[in-house]
Amino acid sequence: MISYTRDEIISASDMARGFSRVLKDIANHTKEKFAISKNNKLEAVVLSIDEYEKLKSDSEMLEHIEIYKLIKDRENSKTLSLKDSASKYGIDLDELWDSLKGWSWWGTLKTIS
Repeated sequence: MISYTRDEIISASDMARGFSRVLKDIANHTKEKFAISKNNKLEAVVLSIDEYEKLKSDSEMLEHIEIYKLIKDRENSKTLSLKDSASKYGIDLDELWDSLKGWSWWGTLKTIS
């Protein structure tokens, strides 16, 4: 959890009255951030555009890394075709298809076999 100093927390009403001062402090890097509270609960944070863009970029990079790891894990894992899986568990696919013929989505399912 992120911590805030006492002078980084500002009430919503003080923020409304002193927005230009807050914006000046953020723009001049006098303050890194302001947490806005309403009814004694932190509701939002004001950051410089540079800091926001850095956080957003870092977040996107982490997401790409996670996706890359998933792809690599799947490339290295053994997969079975539907036919091999059915055979492994003793399922007759023709019998299964015949039992599903009355279902409205049967035609779609049959095309993936």
